[in-house]
Amino acid sequence: MERKIVLKQDILNALSEVGVTQGQSIMVHTSLSKLGFVCGGPQIVIEALMESVGVDGTIMMPTQSWKNLDPVTGVHWEEPEQWWQTIRDNWPAYNKDITPTNTMGAVAEMFRKWPGVLRSDHPARSVASYGKHAEYLTKDHDLSNIFGEGSPIGKLYELNGYVLLIGVGYDKNTSLHLADARAGYPSKHNCTEHSAIMENGKRVWKAYDTLFVDGEDFVQIGEAFEKECNVYKAPLGNGTITLMRQRELVDFAVKWIEKYRK
Repeated sequence: MERKIVLKQDILNALSEVGVTQGQSIMVHTSLSKLGFVCGGPQIVIEALMESVGVDGTIMMPTQSWKNLDPVTGVHWEEPEQWWQTIRDNWPAYNKDITPTNTMGAVAEMFRKWPGVLRSDHPARSVASYGKHAEYLTKDHDLSNIFGEGSPIGKLYELNGYVLLIGVGYDKNTSLHLADARAGYPSKHNCTEHSAIMENGKRVWKAYDTLFVDGEDFVQIGEAFEKECNVYKAPLGNGTITLMRQRELVDFAVKWIEKYRK
């Protein structure tokens, strides 16, 4: 495929085509490399998003630092097991102003340090947000409540927000984890995770119970959702952008999970 060049105006046009408008609250997932050559890189994507939702809108992105989890979960798969305890003892405590993202993409990595952006306190599953509802979305992100009611994803649902996929698919659609938290199915279970955090001024390796994260069927859920519900798409460079109502997606996914997940 011929590599295309993407300008800021192209992004603004595509956002308008799918229905991004002033005042919306949107969870954004991006893969810059899937678009071609973006002239200006992540900066112009962020600028276009902020201009499109305006002063009354809100942008949120995942800024997960999941390397700050116990090596036994597989997050340090490239390191030998004899190092695991050393990693547990020495991995830096989460600092929302410093800790980098892990595989969230160049846009999210730049966004987390953008002037005025706030970031939540979860040491492994944080989000960052900018705009009218940024403080509401990012505050009180409990260790044990990664994606459930009262989490940033749950709060976006209460705001009747949107999900925007830029060059990525449903396997990156974090909002489906809210459906996972709400649905009842036989294999649903909690697990204990560990992360390095600051507690009372000291670094500690903190254990916390949370819902086991399962996203293996998210692509299937997305395919079924697009057959039955309104999804808005537009081409952008070599990729596609997709906008959907988060509440509609989550409600559909709860029913799908309860029917098909064993």
